[in-house]
Amino acid sequence: MFKENDKKQLKMRGISHSEAEQQIGYLKKGFPFMRLAKAASLQHGISKLTSEQLKNYISHYEAAVKLTRVKFVPASGAATRMFKALFEFDELFRQSNYDPKVLSKEAYKHVKECFDRIGDFAFFSELQRAVSKSGSTVENALKSGNYHVVLSSLLSGDGMNYGSLPKGLLTFHRYNHQTRTAVEEHLVEGSGYAADSDGQVNIHLTVSPEHKSSFDTLLKKLLKQYEEQFKVHYNITFSVQKPSTDTLAIDDKQQPFREADGSLHFRPGGHGALLENLNDIDADIIFIKNIDNVTHDRNKTDTLTYKKALGGLLIHFRDRIYGYLKQLDDAKSVKAELLKEIWMFLGDELGTLVPQKILKDQAVAVAYFKGKLNRPLRVCGMVVNTGEPGGGPFWTLEKDGTTSLQIVETSQVDMHEPEQAAILSSATHFNPVDIVCSVRDYKGKKFDLMSFRDPDTGFISKKFKN
Repeated sequence: MFKENDKKQLKMRGISHSEAEQQIGYLKKGFPFMRLAKAASLQHGISKLTSEQLKNYISHYEAAVKLTRVKFVPASGAATRMFKALFEFDELFRQSNYDPKVLSKEAYKHVKECFDRIGDFAFFSELQRAVSKSGSTVENALKSGNYHVVLSSLLSGDGMNYGSLPKGLLTFHRYNHQTRTAVEEHLVEGSGYAADSDGQVNIHLTVSPEHKSSFDTLLKKLLKQYEEQFKVHYNITFSVQKPSTDTLAIDDKQQPFREADGSLHFRPGGHGALLENLNDIDADIIFIKNIDNVTHDRNKTDTLTYKKALGGLLIHFRDRIYGYLKQLDDAKSVKAELLKEIWMFLGDELGTLVPQKILKDQAVAVAYFKGKLNRPLRVCGMVVNTGEPGGGPFWTLEKDGTTSLQIVETSQVDMHEPEQAAILSSATHFNPVDIVCSVRDYKGKKFDLMSFRDPDTGFISKKFKN
């Protein structure tokens, strides 16, 4: 399947021959489906914090000033998909010889709404300046049906280049005397909960290599302003998605997809590929939030409240787990009551249902509980599902016979099985990628996250090239 030149390409990216064959195998056969037991709910699996709990967990978090924190932001995502409908409309509009009637088609009602409300976008002033280079204004261009001028000014490299920029560099929100990009909103948000005892806010951005300099330029221009405004010091670090996490593609004949010159075509892996970048972060607490998951200042109070509460909840669980593991280390002091308590803790609070028969053999139970407890910990924020796409929380059946809480993507469920499809449709919540992690063990040693991943978990995307 692979030629000599292919092997050289793979070697340059740090992908072994066996890994490449495994990737092709997954693409041909697909990944094993997850087995859903039931959707997580407020009655079983999702905790809705009371006002008293919120207060206590926030205090818990704010008191833990010695714990190092990092805000980890996947920021390499391009904005192309956000403007997909505009690209499609512009293509058809040009093919129709610039006939304004195209906009009245039902398929483009969202494009029409975009034009009708163009002034509401935070980037409107920038767009006005870009359109002025053509000798017109946004209003006049739209009124005369010259939609291409507006779209070209917004999306193309000769204009604002929004069709190619990463989402982090787009102007997201408008305020009285300024606008903010998504990455600026993360600076503001980070100052509200991620500062350490010295006022330093550590933010790590994963970016595409071709966009790093643009992030650098913007941040150098703005950091001092935000440091003075929020009385903090920012420590911004970057990493790029590693070439070794890129994936091969196959064509409709299930052969490796190739470029015009015959070389292999690679695509960046999904967010799971960023586990390697996350693994390089050394901190006690790591907050994970996508670049475009930001809100306006008018809603930030809720964000800061729950971020701190999630951090406090993580510390609460981490402390309990550390305590149990230290007790399990002292084999002589381990009693049946302790094992029963840990068994209940796993099921009631950590979302891991273990058959009670494990308690019959103390040595087996101790070893098993150590394996279940001594691992990275994540607390995931959930929001009510109102139809948005995204992974949701479900109770899943594991290979070892346990049932555990997992975030499951739609494509990981066998929709041909009516029972599984019904469980998926019964979900009440979804995960907006709002996660806080602990990556050290109870002895203070950093976990190797790569040893906790499941290579049989993934999903396949269909893409178009040229």
